Amino acid sequence: MRNRKSFVVAVALAALIGSGTAGASADRVAVDRTAGDRPPPCASPSGPSEPPALKPTTVTTIEQAYRCVFANYYSGPILDSHALLVPAFAALTQELQRRGLDRPNATLPALTGRKDADWAAFRAVYRKVVDTLPADPEIRQAVAEATMRGLVGSLDDNHANWNRPAPGGVSLGARLSGIRPPGVADPAATPPAFVTEVLPDGPAAKAGVRPGDELVSVDGVPLFVNGVLSQGVLDGIVSPPAGKAIRLTLRRPATGGTVTASVTPAPVSGPEPKVASRLLSGSVAYVALPAFFPGAADEVLAAIASLRKKATPRGVVLDLRGNGGGSPREVARLLGAWSHGRTTSYWCDVRDHCTANQTDDTVPLLGLPLVALTDRDCASACDSFTSTVKDLRLGTLVGTRTAGAVSGPGAGYLLDDGSVLILPKIHEIGANREVVNTIGVAPDHQAPTTSADLSAGRDPGVAKALTLLK
Repeated sequence: MRNRKSFVVAVALAALIGSGTAGASADRVAVDRTAGDRPPPCASPSGPSEPPALKPTTVTTIEQAYRCVFANYYSGPILDSHALLVPAFAALTQELQRRGLDRPNATLPALTGRKDADWAAFRAVYRKVVDTLPADPEIRQAVAEATMRGLVGSLDDNHANWNRPAPGGVSLGARLSGIRPPGVADPAATPPAFVTEVLPDGPAAKAGVRPGDELVSVDGVPLFVNGVLSQGVLDGIVSPPAGKAIRLTLRRPATGGTVTASVTPAPVSGPEPKVASRLLSGSVAYVALPAFFPGAADEVLAAIASLRKKATPRGVVLDLRGNGGGSPREVARLLGAWSHGRTTSYWCDVRDHCTANQTDDTVPLLGLPLVALTDRDCASACDSFTSTVKDLRLGTLVGTRTAGAVSGPGAGYLLDDGSVLILPKIHEIGANREVVNTIGVAPDHQAPTTSADLSAGRDPGVAKALTLLK
């Protein structure tokens, strides 16, 4: 279930934004292609579907990704082969060192800046290195994956990633503050890291973990050392081994006590995102939107219409905390409920030729004041929505600065091992032509949710919003 969900998410991003177990012979066949051959180009999926069977990631797969970047990525037309191949080779050698398998022939070949010639030189060295490795499919897969992640990571783009679901993936069933998908530390994170969400019936919930619990250590190792989050400890809880219990030491602010929880990671399928709504103080419409999924804007508007039957609302509190993004179409549609005929953002190519995005003026105007609640997990399409609200003065932002993860909508491309490469073809700037990516959107009123607030059941963001709507 987890593998299918990961694949569907990656393919869904194409409309918007583990290891193999085959034998070494399959890898050998792939790398023994003649130098003049090329793999089939990466292909755009036609839509969400069952994931194809995963195959070993080989040098052929890496070449597909290499060529796919030049053909489809935002800066592909001006990208130099050095920028891709040097980080890819560095990642390859680092993986060899971690495994005690460094090779004397693992030396970066001379690169000329000519894409085809540089790839041929890179592939020749890669083949020689792999040929001398133990005939263990797990080792060869790990080396190929490290090389691929080095290549894609060289783009330094929060909407460019490589998605290869790990077979039998497991999770703790909880989210932590200061951690962003796919499991990296928020550069603005400060201690303590605390639990922001616990999935019902998940491993963490069964072990007694609660929202607001502060994570002190993992198997006795501190998560923060001198105020810096340890990526190694983080990796152990973001991608935990299956079947092995993890001992979490937690501080519970509501009681001031320390709790120890033994959590055994298990396959977890989170609930499908849906809109939740209720009336606050009798006359304020509260709507929580966890993602800009297809149909999300209409669900928000339907929820507000339903609340209007119970009372005449004096405003809307739109809770976007934890909203990881989604469809630009839904952003335009929801913005159209507060303004018409406005430019919401721009999509630009690498030569700064930009296309304006507009509000969806088919949506009737609500005519209600808006307060949007934001946090560091409001990302991508959520960054885009909140930046427009602020630039066009459509409402008030309350909470904390957004993620700043809005480089541009990505498209998905299938590779020959069954994985998906996601690349944005354009980059986004705000309605006032400002850069939001990597910076985020600052709220008009700071109202962070602390571990003590979660532990005690308080919501300072909602409290501030109600004050503003009086």
